[in-house]
Amino acid sequence: MHVQTTRFGTVEVGNDRLMDFPAGLLGFSSYTRFALLQPDEDGIFYWLQSVDSAELAFVVTDPGRWCDEYEATVRREHMDLLDLESLTDARVFVIVNKYDDMLTANLQGPLVINLRNRRGMQIVLSDQRWTTRWEIARLQQPAQRECVSA
Repeated sequence: MHVQTTRFGTVEVGNDRLMDFPAGLLGFSSYTRFALLQPDEDGIFYWLQSVDSAELAFVVTDPGRWCDEYEATVRREHMDLLDLESLTDARVFVIVNKYDDMLTANLQGPLVINLRNRRGMQIVLSDQRWTTRWEIARLQQPAQRECVSA
């Protein structure tokens, strides 16, 4: 399938990278079809690109890369909505944002995807350990150039 993006132009996406989020994402409920784009071989950051809107895309990552003890508790009702028999068939991603001079991950609102049917949903965790702005990296400030008066 060809998917229009504002960042990469038109990209060819295999069916194994297409996902359906029947309820959409928080704040974006009308967008339900997404493609998972992997811009490099490292696979640290991905783009969750809307299939229906070239302008709508989220940077996502595996939370386990940034927080060893991270655990998303998926309730039985969520598993039923995803037609998920076992959590071993699921993949969890979190949305990455830039906040001030940091990259942060929304550990409180993970995306859970059934790998077998590629159906996903965003859940909200009540566990107080996790925040919507979990720092994963500090951005370096560009070196300031000194002005030399003549």
